[in-house]
Amino acid sequence: MRRRAVLGSLGSTLAVALSSGSTAKPLCHTATPRKLIKPARLQEGMTIGLIAPASNSPDDEGIRFAGAVIKSLGFRVKEGKYLYSRNLYFAGTDRERADDINTMFSDKKVDAIFCIRGGWGSPRTLPYIDFENARRNPKVFMGYSDITAVLSALYRKSGLVGFHGPIARQNYTPYTLSEFKKVLKHPQKNTVIASPPPFEAGEGWVEEENRLTRVVRGKASGALIGGNLSLLSKLIGTPYEPDFNDAILVLEDVDESPYRIDSMLTQLWLSGRLAQVAGIAIGKFTDPEYDGNSYSVEEVVRQHCEPLNVPVISGLMIGHIDDMSVVPIGIKAELDVDAGTLKLLEPAVV
Repeated sequence: MRRRAVLGSLGSTLAVALSSGSTAKPLCHTATPRKLIKPARLQEGMTIGLIAPASNSPDDEGIRFAGAVIKSLGFRVKEGKYLYSRNLYFAGTDRERADDINTMFSDKKVDAIFCIRGGWGSPRTLPYIDFENARRNPKVFMGYSDITAVLSALYRKSGLVGFHGPIARQNYTPYTLSEFKKVLKHPQKNTVIASPPPFEAGEGWVEEENRLTRVVRGKASGALIGGNLSLLSKLIGTPYEPDFNDAILVLEDVDESPYRIDSMLTQLWLSGRLAQVAGIAIGKFTDPEYDGNSYSVEEVVRQHCEPLNVPVISGLMIGHIDDMSVVPIGIKAELDVDAGTLKLLEPAVV
């Protein structure tokens, strides 16, 4: 779940990784956005394809644990062909990881696809993903962190709604399970997601951890895009970046110091993407690495977002946290900063 922990000395190992799986000619794709496609809702007894598009569990028992979590939710599991592969900090070669994505979409016996973890590597699979195949065989595709790259690409290239939500290799808290069910199993119109969980306040005892910061008040609606800030920034200028125009931009990250968050937001600003959005829904920037000479994350967010004059809220239950919501990428939503809500204006699944 910690992306930067898996990178190590990237420069010294990149040539090895490239030589072991990135030489195949990429598939060719168009760059135009596609009509939105919603996958089928999840039901008990369905078969979930388990894959590793980025990094892998350090040990095989972690993979078996992920399968057990899926089974505990009432599903069956089908493991990807390369699920147990490891290639330094990748789960197999780029082409192998992409092949597992393509195969799971093609397999008529697989009803949905869950990613075992993030880490690093999913952007390197994008040239090899068959997006027309995904469009012809729409299924729930879920993960977060590094998986943001695949979610954004699926939405942009095939029109498929993907889900920024729990990875397979984690337990579900009661909050996470509730959010999972209301988005993916029992969808309703006007469903509010990502609100802080209930907190029983008392004399001298108030909520501290899950507070909402109303950066810019107001209300806006638009398609949900984004996810992990680090991965989103890597997609700018590529055919896989989402359409920012009039969208609700969702952001989260982990283990990033304020200056790095500043640098990535600056990239979105300089590229003109921030000026295009209708609103910004920020989850958690967890475990920031501060030094003695630093802005706070809150101040960095204010510097970049207040001048936009669009609704902006921070502190939603999105990101590298135990109590995690599920964000359907591509679904139209309403952000109401005064009310402190992010509301889905349509069901994300059919």
